[in-house]
Parts: sequence; structure tokens; C-alpha cells
Amino acid sequence: MKTVTFTEFRRRASGMISEVEHGETLVVIRHGKPVAEVSPFTGESLKTSAWQHPGPRLGSKGVSLSDAILAERDASK
Repeated sequence: MKTVTFTEFRRRASGMISEVEHGETLVVIRHGKPVAEVSPFTGESLKTSAWQHPGPRLGSKGVSLSDAILAERDASK
């Protein structure tokens, strides 16, 4: 892993991207703090997005909400 300043990254971006293509990971710092990590592409981002995964099923014991609403409507008639 190699650390470079933001200014150096801007000046030498093409060459640094070539380094990343050859397996190097870069940490870009700005004002002394890390702001970005540039790493070789692994294909992980092409997998299914988190929002596309099914969410947890919520359940409760007793009467369902829709049944309770329908019963209340019938009772008010």
C-alpha cells in the first residue's frame, strides 16, 4: 500500500493508475488525512447491490394489522 498526497495524485494520476493496474493500492491524503483509497478492480462492485437483497421478514403473534383494521371497520357499521 502506497500513500500519496492529493496534489501528487493529481499531477501523476495517469502513472499512478498504471501502478494500480499492476496491483498497487494507493491511499490519497489531503491535509494530512486519508480521503480515498484507490485499489485494483476486483469485480466485487458488479455483484448484487444491498438494496436488491431481500429484507428480513417481520412477524408478530396475534391478529394481523390488516385483519384488525377490517374488524374495526365492520364494528363501526
